Amino acid sequence: MRKIIIDTDIGVDDAFALRYGSLLFDLIGITTVDGNVPVDMATKNAKFFCKIYKKNIKVYKGASRPLSIKPTPPSFDIHGSDGLGQAYENPCDAKADNAVNFIIESVKRAPREITVIAIGPLTNIAMVLNLYPDFAKEVKELIIMGGAFGTHGHTGNMSNFAEFNVFKDPNAADLVLSSSTPITIVPLDVTNEVQITADEIQKTHDDFLINISKFYLDFSIKQKGFNGMAVHDALTIAYLKNPDNFKVIKKPCRVITEGIAAGQTVIPLTNARSSNDCFKDLKAHKICIDVDVTAVKHDLLKALTI
Repeated sequence: MRKIIIDTDIGVDDAFALRYGSLLFDLIGITTVDGNVPVDMATKNAKFFCKIYKKNIKVYKGASRPLSIKPTPPSFDIHGSDGLGQAYENPCDAKADNAVNFIIESVKRAPREITVIAIGPLTNIAMVLNLYPDFAKEVKELIIMGGAFGTHGHTGNMSNFAEFNVFKDPNAADLVLSSSTPITIVPLDVTNEVQITADEIQKTHDDFLINISKFYLDFSIKQKGFNGMAVHDALTIAYLKNPDNFKVIKKPCRVITEGIAAGQTVIPLTNARSSNDCFKDLKAHKICIDVDVTAVKHDLLKALTI
């Protein structure tokens, strides 16, 4: 069974990803990062997830702020003031060992065996690469939920250009995407295409997912008039389970780190020569640009249904 680490800023859709991933793969650890919620809250939420599902999975705490920019506010308006829809009293604490050290030691012990799935800002992964550059060749694969490239009209959700996870720490994202790590990017281009309804969530009979989703669904109804949600982060697991359900291109990718387009993921649009080629010598990464919505939804809901 594939060994995975999930690096998360756990909010509602992260919980769907954690549940999906823990059902299909050997989830050897959960690492937390500042993003949807502060890192202490993410750590408590990850522990609570394990408690709810009776999973003996250790949680590790990572970065509490971006690499170099001023932190931006959490997304309590979408995920609730506790990140999990304000549905439960969370009895867990925020004490945990260091996430960056855990990721490094894990890939050292089992080179080319561990897939890291990053579904929050990429601060922890950037720190791993800075401290241990051999991560790039020792990790089996890094799958990232992040970015937006304009397919189906899906651009940013934090600005006209930037997706949330990349926007929260664009410097970290650019460092990671400029590395030689084997990366697959699962951007808004595909995650926004897979929407599950409140009724479909109810039919999973999973009380935890049903209850934490209610706040997110209320937000969706108010903002979009749709009683459903995109389970963005869960599509990283869907890709790992069956990559044939996704259309993929291979391109080097960078991130704009300043100005009005800060957080935008960019790829070369032509093969034209340039005297200042910002993609020169960079590894081409897999970028998902289309998805078999029916197949992915079927597999996801089937796995989550009790």
